[in-house]
Amino acid sequence: MKEQKAIDAQQILEKYDKENHFRIQIGRWAYVVTFLAVALTVFHLYTGATSVLPSQQQGAIHLGTALGIIFLLYPAKKAWRKTQKKVPWYDVLLAFTAMYVSYHKIFFFDSILQSRVSGYSTLDIIISLVGILLVLEATRRTVGVPIVIVASIAILYAIFGNLVPTKILSHEGFSFDRTATTLWYRESGVFGKPVQISAKFIFLFLFFGVLLVNTPIGKFFNNLAFSLTGRYTGGTAKAAVVASALQGTVSGSSVGNTVATGSFTIPMMKRAGFKPEFAAATEASASTGGQIMPPMMGAAAFIMMEYLGVSYAAIMLAAVVPAILYFTGIFIGTHFEAKRLRILGLPKSELPIFKKIFVRDGYMIIPLLVIIATIMSGFTPQRAALFGILSAFLIWCFNALVRKESEFNIRKIIYVLEQGGRVALPVISAVATAGIIAGVVSMTGLGGKFASGIIALSSGHLILALFFTMVACIILGMGLPTTANYVVTATIAAPALINEFGIAPMAAHMFVFYFGIVADITPPVCLAAYAGAGIAKANPFKTGMTAVKLAIAAFIIPYVFIYNPILVFVDATPVKLLLSILTAFIGMIGVSSAVIGYFIRNSRLWERIVLFGAGILLIVPELLSSTIGILLIVIIWAIQRSRPEENQSMKEVVAG
Repeated sequence: MKEQKAIDAQQILEKYDKENHFRIQIGRWAYVVTFLAVALTVFHLYTGATSVLPSQQQGAIHLGTALGIIFLLYPAKKAWRKTQKKVPWYDVLLAFTAMYVSYHKIFFFDSILQSRVSGYSTLDIIISLVGILLVLEATRRTVGVPIVIVASIAILYAIFGNLVPTKILSHEGFSFDRTATTLWYRESGVFGKPVQISAKFIFLFLFFGVLLVNTPIGKFFNNLAFSLTGRYTGGTAKAAVVASALQGTVSGSSVGNTVATGSFTIPMMKRAGFKPEFAAATEASASTGGQIMPPMMGAAAFIMMEYLGVSYAAIMLAAVVPAILYFTGIFIGTHFEAKRLRILGLPKSELPIFKKIFVRDGYMIIPLLVIIATIMSGFTPQRAALFGILSAFLIWCFNALVRKESEFNIRKIIYVLEQGGRVALPVISAVATAGIIAGVVSMTGLGGKFASGIIALSSGHLILALFFTMVACIILGMGLPTTANYVVTATIAAPALINEFGIAPMAAHMFVFYFGIVADITPPVCLAAYAGAGIAKANPFKTGMTAVKLAIAAFIIPYVFIYNPILVFVDATPVKLLLSILTAFIGMIGVSSAVIGYFIRNSRLWERIVLFGAGILLIVPELLSSTIGILLIVIIWAIQRSRPEENQSMKEVVAG
């Protein structure tokens, strides 16, 4: 049974997660891939500890090695991943060509710097063109076509901008040679901030996640979640939300988190009485929220840190309250759905005991605490990741040598180092392609042009500007991974909100970050919801719509911290912050009950409208609106309390 679940989970990952489209058999090239991947991981551990290389040279090794591995691992077509028994000659050629054109920046670093003044040679131009094409192809294989299309359009826009009929977007246009060399050799292109941050921070945190996977920490999180919530109304769904929030702290993939946690939680929710679509949506929406859950927050948080020029601790602090409200909304939604269906919790006899698992396995959380404590103490994220990796490695050793719960030998160590390199491949290719888009924005001034377009469309009204920005972020998020999506929206959209409407920079960047992420559960392209639906054998579109309802907080809260950025710790005092959190929490009760259709009784249409409005008034942190919101919720509570409970045709379902 367990083997069948594992097979199903892997099949779903292969179907919905482009990152899992690598070749099954690569023959003797497996040794080369292992060597390159292990070397890449060791290189980042070494440079992370010593900081010996300039960022451009470190980025060249980071990207070049990753591109080489990608062409050896990922076939040109998904269908070939199982049919090809070895790596074809042309992919070997592409792999070593990609490594050379990237390493070229290291071999001829001084002459390339001089060429910026004297002009680039024909060879330099050819290398830049080949490099860009190989980055785009590697990204297509690992991430997908949409981001490649966006980057290709950006390149064409840079060259043929003079042909754009709209005056707002047109520009003089750049020559083919200048476009290629600028995007390849300058700091604002492929080797710009996104790749540099990936090389310094993101890789180390991804490897940290790989180490945690090789300890029983996932099982610990699940047991902890069920011990805390399993016995209450709708306990299986609530446990799924808590487990996904905990798993999300170390996972940057919505789809991966959905499959990893959902393989266990979704069948339990279905057995408890939840509809397949609701079970899948609960897991998908909770897993997607993992990308906004400190301390990891996917990989985009590190790029946000550089763009804003603030510490990573400030990013975590700003993210913590919105993340809690996000998961609170989903948690409350599962509660009302369980009340509506009369789904009870699991018997205590079937649940792990909190005290026992915490005493026995509580040390599993030490690596996360180490990272948080290190960052809050003022150390760099790079140093925090290294300390986290060290603590996770010691726990791995303890589990293997003392408790005999993990395998620990040279073969396993090499495997973990190799997985560290493999896991980073899609992120590296995505941020490199995002660098192309960001480079075009820098070359052409597209950010300012976008701002002018937003102002023209919104007629200077902030609410309309926010709406158009939200739509743009969601559309981009449907085709771009989180890191790439954030790079694009932070380069184009966030400056418009900051410069033209005076929005606090932290609030503006969090706004575009949130709406890029929720694309994973927003139809029609909602990959996390599709993955959950695959496990639950549910309708994917209905699952996506249900996930949007459960994650309604993600569509509301960003507007709130734009108008009143207390929730992201901008101009926040302890009293104001506490009141804002309290009223927002009550507001989430109103909103969640409205979208589910149950409060203390099944709600009528007008009651749902009132509850939703009351919830919005409470989430907006103002005294008058919050007072009105509380009064409205109390009125609905009194009305429903006085109404006899409807006879339910559905029997009470005891989970398990």
